[in-house]
Amino acid sequence: MMGMEVKSTNMQVVKWCVDLAMGIVFLFSVVTGLFKFTLITRSFGLTDIVLPSAQISEIHDWAGITLCFLVAVHLFLNRAWILSMTRKMFAGTIGMK
Repeated sequence: MMGMEVKSTNMQVVKWCVDLAMGIVFLFSVVTGLFKFTLITRSFGLTDIVLPSAQISEIHDWAGITLCFLVAVHLFLNRAWILSMTRKMFAGTIGMK
């Protein structure tokens, strides 16, 4: 029984790390995406001298690719729950008491 608890705890830590990384990469993607809009950068007085748009764009692109990978890992790690909930949805047993 103890081995099962350790395995479950380790998987929870892995899922937490993936979710945390996903959140951080999402924030990078959002912030760099906002800086890519020239209207926003001009309204705050930011120019290419302060924020080089080529580097911002590259960070944004890599954040997007990394986020796609992390979402795929997240879905893989949670596949049992996703399948269970999907079966319950199609069976109509969710929310019935």
